[in-house]
Amino acid sequence: MTLHQERARAIRGLVDRARATLARHGEGRAALAEIGADLAKLAGRAELFPQDAYPLGADGGIYRLSEDPDRRFALYASAGGPGKKVPPHNHTTWATIAGVHGAEHNVVYERLDNRARADFVQLRVAREKTLKRGDVIDFLPDEFHHIETPAGTGNALHLHFYGLSLEHLPDRVSVDMATGTAKRFMARAKILTPLIEVADVQTLLRAGEAFAFLDVREEGEFSTEGHPLFAVPLPLSKLEPRAHALLPDPHVRIVLMDGGEAGADARANRAAAALSRLGYTDLAVMRGGLAGWKAAGGEVFTGVNVPSKAFGEVVEHECDTPRIDAADLQKLVDAGTDMVILDSRPLPEFTNMSIPGGVDCPGAELVYRVKDFAPRPETLVVVNCAGRTRSIIGAQSLINAGLPNKVMALKNGTMGWHLAGLKVARGETRSFGPQGDGAARFARGAADEIGRRLPIRRMDKAGLEARLAAGGAVYRLDVRDPAEYATGHLPGFRHAAGGQLVQATDQYVGTRNATIVLHDNDGVRATMTAHWLVQMGWSDVHVLEHRPTAGELTTKPEPRYPAGYRVAELAGIAPAELARTLDRAIVVDLDTSLRYRDGHVPGAWFAVRAHVAKHVAAMRAATPNAERIVLCGPDPDLLALAAAALADAGLPVVALAGGFKAWRDGGHAVETGHTRMADPPTDVWYRPYDFKDDVEAAMRQYLDWEVDLVPQVARDGAARFQVFRR
Repeated sequence: MTLHQERARAIRGLVDRARATLARHGEGRAALAEIGADLAKLAGRAELFPQDAYPLGADGGIYRLSEDPDRRFALYASAGGPGKKVPPHNHTTWATIAGVHGAEHNVVYERLDNRARADFVQLRVAREKTLKRGDVIDFLPDEFHHIETPAGTGNALHLHFYGLSLEHLPDRVSVDMATGTAKRFMARAKILTPLIEVADVQTLLRAGEAFAFLDVREEGEFSTEGHPLFAVPLPLSKLEPRAHALLPDPHVRIVLMDGGEAGADARANRAAAALSRLGYTDLAVMRGGLAGWKAAGGEVFTGVNVPSKAFGEVVEHECDTPRIDAADLQKLVDAGTDMVILDSRPLPEFTNMSIPGGVDCPGAELVYRVKDFAPRPETLVVVNCAGRTRSIIGAQSLINAGLPNKVMALKNGTMGWHLAGLKVARGETRSFGPQGDGAARFARGAADEIGRRLPIRRMDKAGLEARLAAGGAVYRLDVRDPAEYATGHLPGFRHAAGGQLVQATDQYVGTRNATIVLHDNDGVRATMTAHWLVQMGWSDVHVLEHRPTAGELTTKPEPRYPAGYRVAELAGIAPAELARTLDRAIVVDLDTSLRYRDGHVPGAWFAVRAHVAKHVAAMRAATPNAERIVLCGPDPDLLALAAAALADAGLPVVALAGGFKAWRDGGHAVETGHTRMADPPTDVWYRPYDFKDDVEAAMRQYLDWEVDLVPQVARDGAARFQVFRR
């Protein structure tokens, strides 16, 4: 067990025991004495709290170590330099403090006044105590004390344990001893997150420990400015609705990074606070963010879903996956060749743009259904996607499965087809139907053979229950088609269509070295998906061998948030009412910049949720007669979370009922273009065909980027790709 794991485990134990102690004794001296003794033991393990992880900075040095989702039982590491002084103050909740490094001098006061006035407090010194390693002091809610770091004792670090988080302590006051004047204390506490060095993160990436490495910048920044290979994108603007699916274990070790911002308002630090409110207990921020990673010589990758796409390129390189370019494929089509073109993307992507005559058959469905499209071994099978990865992986899946047909990947996919000057199809919906008997026989035989040759681990229901009971990061994923999942699935299993899981693993699995359990109806799609994940370096992958009864299935979606977490509802305004009062409203569009570009309420601002609060002053200056702020976007939860950040804006905040779709469907005027950009359009990755101009240049650049990933992955050295050759 690492030092970091030991610290996290010890902190969880402290909090659990404190909860039990208070349940037995209530909030009195007896309970605090017991909790304080336990805190002193933890503080005595100074090696768990190295001072360089808790530096003093412009925002002070109060670091969150643990905080319950309901904001109770909050533990902090408080750093102080020589001469630091905090005036006499109360806590309004119980508190206990223990020394770790250096010294912290505490003066405790007796209150003398009759408490008749809120702005006046009379105190006199009752006792004093200097805390060094393992020393402890406790306070009841109404007791006052002041602290200082004595000169000549070096930097201090002490553990502060409270019955409520510092950001939510009610009516705290500090007192001027000369006049007795009392005023609000620490109106907005600046809470930080412990730091971890880049070198330690790089060590983690090469070790076998389960941990999450999350980049909280916007997707466009993640893509264009670059990121470490195995950093998982979790933008701060969309964090709360995505975190639970991406991070099922609340105690997993989480390392956060941003661009290199500093202080309490840095995005990585704000993300840590949000994750703490969701119940995550083991959080650290990588010092220096992306800038620190670069300075340490770390390899930087642009683009999205890079591990999966890099793996696809490695597969083609190692297996020499057969491929055909667009011009040669068109010649075969013109010659009436016995062939089928299978598009390995999800149906919406296929409908947007496809090869004429193609059929939609997403990645994990290929082996499962290929014999329905190519029952004769003489039929040529061509697999395509938008670019390269899913074409390569799809074609190689059929080859690995032992399909007797000739199989080829369309080189550069639909983009290559377009660049060859060939016409793409739009609006196509041709897809697969029910699986035929011949397809089922081939698929089961192929999966059995793949499972024997790799081999693929199997797990029964009892094994899964035992693994879940043991705790840790376990991802339960149903890899079937979305329509099948919707008709009924095992509780606890989220949907992750197999092809997309391989194509974009970092959208589904946020914890490196986690356990992944895959399920479908007969094991075929789960096995084919597992065989790719194992090659990508996921060593603890299992196929669940369980045929559920109808009574075991549910059609309910998996919960979006951890138990007990609630997002407040935001009042709405009807499109017609907004239209009548548009000149007196500040409309803020929190949808993607791409969809904002293609249509928004006239006069609306574009902003990302992570920054919306800092733009309000400029928006109000532009609309001085504004009576309300109207938030627009497709996700009501994100609008409600943004509204919470605007609580101090001085205007009521409401949501546009039904979003922009309802506005447009109501026949109201629509504005297009990047017209009022409070934030730049770096919130999402723009695919080559999302651009209005120079689409072909963007396509060529993207295809070149994919090919160049192979040497870059080799330079980075963190990948554990092991390609299976049939």
